[in-house]
Amino acid sequence: MSEFVDGRMLIGGELVQSRTANWLESVNPANEEVIGRVPAAGPEDVHAAVDAALGAFDAWAGLSMAERAQYLRGYAQRLREEGKRILDIEVRDTGNTIAKLRHDVASAVRGIEYFAGLGTELKGETIPASADALHYSVRQPYGVVGRIVPFNHPILFAAKFGAPLMAGNCVVIKPSEQSPLSATVLAEIVRETLPPGVVNIVTGDGAGAGVPLVSHPLVKRISFIGSVPTGMAIQRLAADVAVKHVSLELGGKNPMIVFADADPDVVAANAVNGMNFGWMGQSCGSMSRILLPDSLYDAVLDRIVAKAEAIVQGDPGKEETGAGPMNSKAQYDKALRYIQAGIEDGARLVAGGGRPEGPEFARGYWLRPTVFADVTRDMRIFREEIFGPVMSLVRYPDGDIDEVLRLANDVEYGLTASIWTNDLRLAMRAAREVRAGYVWVNGVSRHFLGTGFGGFKNSGTGREECFDEMLSYTETKTVHVHV
Repeated sequence: MSEFVDGRMLIGGELVQSRTANWLESVNPANEEVIGRVPAAGPEDVHAAVDAALGAFDAWAGLSMAERAQYLRGYAQRLREEGKRILDIEVRDTGNTIAKLRHDVASAVRGIEYFAGLGTELKGETIPASADALHYSVRQPYGVVGRIVPFNHPILFAAKFGAPLMAGNCVVIKPSEQSPLSATVLAEIVRETLPPGVVNIVTGDGAGAGVPLVSHPLVKRISFIGSVPTGMAIQRLAADVAVKHVSLELGGKNPMIVFADADPDVVAANAVNGMNFGWMGQSCGSMSRILLPDSLYDAVLDRIVAKAEAIVQGDPGKEETGAGPMNSKAQYDKALRYIQAGIEDGARLVAGGGRPEGPEFARGYWLRPTVFADVTRDMRIFREEIFGPVMSLVRYPDGDIDEVLRLANDVEYGLTASIWTNDLRLAMRAAREVRAGYVWVNGVSRHFLGTGFGGFKNSGTGREECFDEMLSYTETKTVHVHV
């Protein structure tokens, strides 16, 4: 049996308990057993973390780019070395499969090393605004940055703070209270590799830790990954306190737009892969709406059902497992409500919809990969983000490009989209007209470091995983020198 995780927060370089003396217990979603605990922070803890970050800021911002990069590369190396320990904790804490989670640690390390090499690109400009003066701009850090991260990729989102640090900021991170345990290992790594106060980690729920962080008047820059309602609440709360720069990477109801010349075998395989059933659909980029022409509909439907039903569920710590449980009872109950809504609204349930069979699934938040056919635009499962393993298949008339693009865009979200065709002109038109921030043509799911990830409409503001992310953690100062 794996070790119980008795976690601590990181404030000013010290591993500490909360001043509230309260704890948050974390359960294994596969069997509902308590596997660890973390401190439940209150406002005093958050204020102490911000004070620590402010105290470390001048020295950190005063380092050269080469010195900051050296610190970050040392941190990345320790993160890599602790990968197995982190993996064991996250499998138990999230329910995500080990095969999928292994990529999260590697992606976090790559992201850190990427930004460590970009520091000298934070350049200003010289502007020939007059004949008798030098006019130039420089980029300077905000100071203290608050980062609030979600439960679905805990270590990936918590650990990849290379952009704000290389820009010269100090950071306070609030992990998700639903899967917080890997943050305790992260706290130990940060303590070993970075100067005290440069990165602080405060665990707790939204009321105890999230609200005080967002509303702190000296935290000028906020980054949040999560749901649309929470993102909107953060914008409102931040605006009540001070003028802040808030970036949001929010939800998606992402379309896979399939045209009639696509191969049904390839489409079905990528639809199932793009739905992220290995994460139980708990990924914002999941292809949850498959838009199919009449001529391909039945063939693709049959293949998707077969592939979804063939997914092996079980112990997420085993390499052969294709899907584990959902992350929490709240997410599980939400998915069940949407499955019932799909049935009530007239969609046809063709795969999944309930708990897998067997005594090993008697406890825990288990749900079979679920597929609905004959979904229409007026149904709730078409329009609303479920964040669960529920895929909707939607039919449109062959050749009606305008209609399929209307279907793709007829939701409040605009995070990702996938387009399938061998017709270059058709692909370019669809890529231009679909209202999404990250678009694949004949591909799904893969992220490419250096290309900006983020959404249109209610899917968010700002871009990550690219140079623009680092720029977003700076302010521009313009200087006029008269000689």
